[in-house]
Amino acid sequence: MSTPIRASSILPGHREDIELHTADGLRLVGELARPVDREPVGTLVCLHPLPTHGGMMDSHVYRKAAWRLPALAGLAVLRFNTRGTSSLRGTSEGAFDNAVGERFDVAAAIEYAEFAELPNVWLVGWSFGTDLALKYGCDPAVAGAILLSPPLRYSHPDDLTRWAESGKPLTALVPEFDDYLRPDEARERFAVVPQAEVVGVPGAKHLWVGDAETVLDEIVRRVDPAASLPLPRTWDGPMETGDASAYADRTVAAFADTPRPGPSVD
Repeated sequence: MSTPIRASSILPGHREDIELHTADGLRLVGELARPVDREPVGTLVCLHPLPTHGGMMDSHVYRKAAWRLPALAGLAVLRFNTRGTSSLRGTSEGAFDNAVGERFDVAAAIEYAEFAELPNVWLVGWSFGTDLALKYGCDPAVAGAILLSPPLRYSHPDDLTRWAESGKPLTALVPEFDDYLRPDEARERFAVVPQAEVVGVPGAKHLWVGDAETVLDEIVRRVDPAASLPLPRTWDGPMETGDASAYADRTVAAFADTPRPGPSVD
């Protein structure tokens, strides 16, 4: 009998705690989730939202990606806490560095994927994580990047130019009602990257609450164009239930639906 896939559903996957080691000497905590019955067809390296406003490796879209996509799409999902960030997995060493020292965190994650021989590596950045992807993710080992709710706050025109020159695919999923950058302005800002695809998502907001399934479908569409979509919303096999309540104060209440003043806004 098919069981509906809920926010707390954990589908089969091989999940292991990992550590990343940065070039400036920090230890970052993370997790790698893989399919149990096959080699992955692609790999997502997840760069989370602003940690000073509740962002972490367990932010809800990434948690659902790790719990579902190894089984539903055959993808490996690598998620981790950037420097100074905490989640149930633990706290990464160091301190938040306003997208400066985080360059080493991004490099460590890409390096881990390389050493683990994970295939078809794509960066998936969300909010602050999109700036990290744009600034530091245009790496020979990276196939492309998918940006969720990009504010274009810490990144600079030179970063977009670098992506334009690389020719690597770049997709921005932009909520219709985003608080920082909406679809029309996003198309103007990303126009300097000829291969950039800006996808406006009707009705969505910055946090993607209620729209995680749409986001996961669009991610899979780019990473594995041969995948059958939309992804299943039910599951016939074994399923566990995660304690989503453990994250409630970190995934919704810790963010705001209205912009916060100052340069550290996510």
